[in-house]
Amino acid sequence: MFYTHQEIDEFLPFLYCIITLSFVWFLLKFFYRPTATKNLPPSPPKVPVLGNLHQLSALTHRSLQSLAKTYGPMMLLHFGNKPTVIVSSAYAAKEIMKTRDLIFANKPDSSVTRRLMYDGKDVSLAPYGEYWRQLKSICVLQLLSHKRVQTFRSIREEETDLLIKKVSGNISATSSPVNLSEICSSLANDVICRAALGRKFSEEESGKKFLNLLREFSELLANLSVGEFIPWLSWIERVSGFKARVDKVAKEIDEFLEEVIQGCLDAGQDLSGKAVQNAKTENFLDILTTIYNDKTTGVSIHRDSIKGILVDVFVGGTDTTSTVLEWTMTELLRHPKIMTKLQNEVQFQQFLDWRS
Repeated sequence: MFYTHQEIDEFLPFLYCIITLSFVWFLLKFFYRPTATKNLPPSPPKVPVLGNLHQLSALTHRSLQSLAKTYGPMMLLHFGNKPTVIVSSAYAAKEIMKTRDLIFANKPDSSVTRRLMYDGKDVSLAPYGEYWRQLKSICVLQLLSHKRVQTFRSIREEETDLLIKKVSGNISATSSPVNLSEICSSLANDVICRAALGRKFSEEESGKKFLNLLREFSELLANLSVGEFIPWLSWIERVSGFKARVDKVAKEIDEFLEEVIQGCLDAGQDLSGKAVQNAKTENFLDILTTIYNDKTTGVSIHRDSIKGILVDVFVGGTDTTSTVLEWTMTELLRHPKIMTKLQNEVQFQQFLDWRS
C-alpha cells in the first residue's frame, strides 16, 4: 500500500502529537511526585528503571550516610521499583521500631529469603499474626529466657577456656600471627552449636560442611537480587547461576537439619514424651522437638518451623557475635591504655575469685 506525499504530510502532525504525549507521560511517570496527596520523606532524584540504585557504592552504608547528610535522617530511596524508607537517627528508629511497631511489623520478603528461610516459617520473617506470636512466645519464654541462657553459661566458659588454651599453645609453638577472625568465628559457632543442637560440629566433616553452608547462606542473604528490584531482569539470576546457588544451599541446609532433627527423635528424647529431665542439658532442639510432639499445649509447630528457628539462631548468633568480638579486640589493640586497664580489671577479678 502506497501513500502520497500529501497524505504523509497530513499524518505527520498526528504522529508528532503521539510522540510528544508519550514523552510527557514518561516524564510524569518517573519524575513527578504529587506532594498534595502524599506526605513522603525527602528523596534524591531518581532515574528510570534503576531508581536510586546508581547512587549506591560497594560500601552501601557509606553511600547511605552521605545521602542522609543531604536529605535528612529519614529519606525515601527507590531501589528499582521498590520504594524504601531509610532511617538513620535514633529518634526515627524508635518511632518505627517501638511507637509504630505494628505498622512496620511485617518484613519485606523476596524470592531468596522465601527459599532460604522456609517461606516465612521462621520467626524473623514470619508475617505478623497468630503464627508469629506463637513462635515469638517460644523464643522469648523457652529458648532465650534469662534462666535458659544461664544454663548455657558452662558451655560458654568451656569453649572460651578451650580457645584460650588453643591460642596459647599456638603462640608457644610458633611465633606466627593469630587469625583473629577465624578464632572468633570458631568460638561463636561452637557455642551456638552446643546451645542449639547439643554438640559442636567443628571437628566433624558434616559439621564443617554445615558451617561453610551457613557462611554461604549469609552471603546469599546479603546479595542484591536484581529480579526483586527490576522484575524484567530476573532472567539474569538464572543465567548467572545465582538462583541455582540459592537452591543448592537451601537444599543442603535442609538435608542437614532434617538429619539432626530425625536423629533427636529417633534417640527417643522427645518421641515418646520423655524429654530430658535436667534443664541444664536441654538445648534448643530438645525444647523444639518436645513442643513439636506435644499436642496438648495448644501450640503447633511443624518441622519447617523448627528448621526456620534454628536457621535464625545460627544466622543471628554466629556472624554478629564473632564480628563484635573481633572489633572489640581490634579496638583494644589500637588503644593500649584501655587494654592495660582491662587486663588489670580481669586480674583483680581473678584475685577476688581466688580469695573467695
